[in-house]
Amino acid sequence: MDDLFSLEGRKALVTGGSRGIGRMIAAGFLARGATVYISSRKADACDETARQLSALGPCFPLPADVSTVEGAGALAAAYGKREQVLDILVNNAGAAWGESFDTFPEKGWDKVVDLNLKSPFFLTQALHEPLRNAAKVRPAKVINIASIDGVSVNPQETYSYAASKAGLIHLTRRMSLRLVRDNIVVSGIAPGAFALDMNKDARDHAEEVSRRIPAGRIGTDDDMAGVAIYLASRAGDYVVGQTIVVDGGVTIARG
Repeated sequence: MDDLFSLEGRKALVTGGSRGIGRMIAAGFLARGATVYISSRKADACDETARQLSALGPCFPLPADVSTVEGAGALAAAYGKREQVLDILVNNAGAAWGESFDTFPEKGWDKVVDLNLKSPFFLTQALHEPLRNAAKVRPAKVINIASIDGVSVNPQETYSYAASKAGLIHLTRRMSLRLVRDNIVVSGIAPGAFALDMNKDARDHAEEVSRRIPAGRIGTDDDMAGVAIYLASRAGDYVVGQTIVVDGGVTIARG
């Protein structure tokens, strides 16, 4: 079992890794033996988180803005200067925008869809070579971080966010069928309520939010790290194109 869930000797890159879901996943990977590179738009935050996580294992910052194709290419180039192989890519960087239907602006659409949907595709494309290099030895992994709002509809007017996450779940399926031919396994995670800056309700009002969750609580760091380790390790080698919902039963209750 230790070998089945081990990440010993593997190289991982986690976008949006300086906080929230990305940090949870990075910490979990480090605890299982991986070398982890984290990326985020803010260089100071990226550097500080990498310094803190280095207490768990080798963790290095690669600040980048992956919201554009050029930015994704720059991150891939920066990674390529450090490593020739990439065993695990976690496309986690994301944004949200909430506004009423009548006033929802184009910038609220473009910012969110570009980062949440376009960037995972083009960053994976830019990192195809080091992923293929890793896959010569054993399956490489790409894990896309979606959301339960891409699975079922919530009451909030987050039009571009919901659309982008639903699109990412389907993109995960489409990419998986192509990349599995290169021994690269693509899968996804759809988180529910976790204490995040992007989910201030769960962060600041955990008790109230927990009453709406069948499991009776919000998600913890271990809940997120556990499923990410499963998908990234040998245990998840046969999980192709699937997005695992981690939400304490919320989407079932919505349905």
